[in-house]
Formats: sequence, structure tokens, C-alpha cells
Amino acid sequence: MQKKKQQKQAEQKHQATRQLIGVEGITEYSLKTASSEVVFFSVKPSNISVLSEENLAAKIYSLMTVLKGLTEIEILCVNSRESFESNKNNLRRISEKEENPAVRKLLEQDMVFLDHIQAQTATAREFLLIVRIRNLKEKEIFSYLNRIEKTLRENGFSARQYGTEDIKTLLGVYFEQNVTTEKFDNFDGERWVLHE
Repeated sequence: MQKKKQQKQAEQKHQATRQLIGVEGITEYSLKTASSEVVFFSVKPSNISVLSEENLAAKIYSLMTVLKGLTEIEILCVNSRESFESNKNNLRRISEKEENPAVRKLLEQDMVFLDHIQAQTATAREFLLIVRIRNLKEKEIFSYLNRIEKTLRENGFSARQYGTEDIKTLLGVYFEQNVTTEKFDNFDGERWVLHE
């Protein structure tokens, strides 16, 4: 039993990141997994605090219409900014142990700065509609996705289909909490390969 566990751990160490998270590849418009192909649509949120009661009810009805008409859609809300909680907790621990008052004050200023950044990006959420493509021929996929985009627009939603770089950024934010990287690698360590 112990030997099997050690063998499994050794095998996992040699797997690529994509294998560990179950991703087979990223296309120009989707994320391919073993069970399906996933397409993401980013939906620009409405500022409901400025809508009248009638307009808000109409917006809710429109969303209900979309969801009823496209039952295969999943909704996902993700952070589009990184979280600083672990950084703040680390600074707090260091500050509690620090004996030098000047250094402690600098650490406290760093925590205030991180709080400020977090407050500015607290509403930085991204709303995604996820469509899993199963049992469709390649010719059918694009007309299917166009129909979904058209349905969203007809119901008053501003939606944009994710491309390759958007999907890589989404994975980067989700798995690394990293939104500062300009461009993500197509394969592990790509940026370190020297091209001659």
C-alpha cells in the first residue's frame, strides 16, 4: 500500500501542470479537458444600483430568458485581481516578532498599502458564462457559439468570447492568483527556452 502511494507521488512529480489540472490543451476559443471542451464568454456586469425598479426587473427577466433558452450554460464569478491576504498575514506575523520600531512601522505601512490596493480592486470581478461543448462536429461548433452570443446580445447583455490569451490569464489568476504577468507560457518553462 505504501509503495503504491510513493509510486503515485513519484508519477505526479513528473507530470506537467496541464496534466495535473486535467487540461489537454487550449485552442483559439476553448479549453480542452478529458471530458469536454469549455468555451468562456465574459459578460460585462450592469451597475444595478443606478437602475430603476422596472429596469432591474427587466434585466432579471432577460437573464432568466437567457438561462431558460440556453440550459447548457454555467455561470462563474471570478476575481480578476490577485488577493493580498496571504501577504498581509505574513507581514502581520513578521511585524509581531519585529523588535525594531522603525521596521515595525514600515511593515504596518506596507499592510495599509495592501489594504488600499485591495479596497480599490474589491469590485474587480469577472462574470463568465461557461459552455461545455460535447458531441458536436467542428462545423457545428461555431454556429452554436454564434447563436449563444446572438442570444446574449438580443437580451441586452454585452458579452465577449474568450480567446487563447484570455483563457491563459483566467487560469493564471485562478491557479497562481497572478494578474501581473503580461503573457503566459504555452508550455511549462517556455520563457526560459533560448531560441537561436
